[in-house]
Amino acid sequence: MTSTAAVPTTWNIDSTHSLVEFSVKHMMITTVKGRFGAMSGVLSLDPAGPAVEASVDVASIDTRTEQRDQHLRSPDFFDVANHPAILFKSRRLDGRFARPGDAFRVIGDLTIKGTTREVVLDVVYEGQGGDPWGGTRVSFSASTKIDRHDFGLGWNQALETGGVLVGAEVKISLEIQATRG
Repeated sequence: MTSTAAVPTTWNIDSTHSLVEFSVKHMMITTVKGRFGAMSGVLSLDPAGPAVEASVDVASIDTRTEQRDQHLRSPDFFDVANHPAILFKSRRLDGRFARPGDAFRVIGDLTIKGTTREVVLDVVYEGQGGDPWGGTRVSFSASTKIDRHDFGLGWNQALETGGVLVGAEVKISLEIQATRG
């Protein structure tokens, strides 16, 4: 694994320039998207062992429908009162990211609603550069798919025409920008 830095560097996720988005099938025919507006985390870009630790504030969920968002925050889904955060902690990285456009994989533990499962993120290194305020930023795009049932998000409703209201597969997309810590 080769990173952009010859020496270890620490980066803090900039939540105002980052995005955690998800999509799931609704009524088996339409894709509905949502996002989380609040997150935090640290990227350690150490050539000897890069690492990622991130937390997403589940209460910040936004699907553009307040009634649906309230249902997603309830015990039927995320149970925000008892599980306020989605957590990710990397275990290893496969590949390299020396130049913008380099693709690699991050393997780690995703915890949703108290259940932890291994996930693989397909990541693209977007680049690094200076900002107008004298700082340095780094950016990555990532995606993965999970089965929501694996994380205890099993609520559903049968449709009269057959099938279910909410699909099992959840596609997750991330756009992460971080500032040097």
